[in-house]
Amino acid sequence: MKQAKLSLISAATLLALSSTAVAGDTEFKFGGYVKADVMFSDYSNGAPDSGNLSRQFYVPGTIYGTPGNGEQVVDFQARESRFNFKTSTDVDGHKLSGFIELDFMTHADGNERVSNSYSPRIRHAFVSFDNWTVGQTWSTFQNPGALPENLDFVGAAEGTPFVRQTQVRYTNGGFQFAIENPETTLTPNGGGLRMTSGSGMVPDFVARYNFKTEGGAKFTVAGLARQLNIENASYDSQTMGYGVSFTGVIPVGNDDIKLSATAGDGMGRYMALNYANAGVLDANGDIKTISSYGGFASYRHWWNDKWRSSFTLSGFKADNDVALTGGSVNEESYSGYINLLYSPVKPMTVGVEYMYAENTKQNGDKGELNRVMFSVKYVL
Repeated sequence: MKQAKLSLISAATLLALSSTAVAGDTEFKFGGYVKADVMFSDYSNGAPDSGNLSRQFYVPGTIYGTPGNGEQVVDFQARESRFNFKTSTDVDGHKLSGFIELDFMTHADGNERVSNSYSPRIRHAFVSFDNWTVGQTWSTFQNPGALPENLDFVGAAEGTPFVRQTQVRYTNGGFQFAIENPETTLTPNGGGLRMTSGSGMVPDFVARYNFKTEGGAKFTVAGLARQLNIENASYDSQTMGYGVSFTGVIPVGNDDIKLSATAGDGMGRYMALNYANAGVLDANGDIKTISSYGGFASYRHWWNDKWRSSFTLSGFKADNDVALTGGSVNEESYSGYINLLYSPVKPMTVGVEYMYAENTKQNGDKGELNRVMFSVKYVL
């Protein structure tokens, strides 16, 4: 019994001294980062209230503002900080691994008055066995490796697919196939608050191919097929939606170019953080899909081995049928970023970033956001 206790104490000590430990055939890794942000923001129509999602990071559709509030605000936060835990085991020649990650973003259950306490939220939680992955992680339709190096939490938010959800994925070489959690978002006939159906028995289907060139460029092509569904006491309608996405990371000497282009019909929540819905209901209660497209391009330049900058442009547009959606729905979103990042040592980055964003509704109403952001990040 004493020997067992000593073994547990030794294992705990090892974990405390290092981010990696080994017990038998299993390797344990602890990771994540600590990130502190200071954001000076100017909203053209008055700043949203403290704690609003837009005050945490840029989300298209949240910058129209709150009339009557002051336009200029400053926010200090450490909410993007995250931690994760991973295990990896060799089981008779098979690779078994598990991964879980939490952070503190998006919650409104705390406040800035005294303790700034916010609940952890689940980001990733999945298990992998050889070629199979089951659990919550990035949608197979998204390529997080192509996201620009911006200080903003997402960066180029309107120009990229951005979804984490539970799925079953099979990977074979550069090919990936997945069935993923379905969820339909709709605009009522004539406009109004977003409708989330919560119904549907058909999972979303995603196929993707990853490939490299001899010059070191990395590309992905992904396709999405999904059933849009609403079924309740008032409506019973189904239709199909689809999307195609292309991403690339292209080395240019020591620098690189990252880009993304996505288009489809009925993509809805898969693009631009659900800036536009997947469909709209007509007068008969039937779903009519909404087409949309978006993309971004980012150039990262290394001034030397410690200093670097990224220049990013991002955009999105939805083709709304105004006769069905009304004029209050989101139509276009654009943003641009320029930053300067400094890493005095590899795990640490200090940076400043300027961003400008403009969101436009179908009726021409606009919201603008100018933001200067300072960040310190330490990778565990």
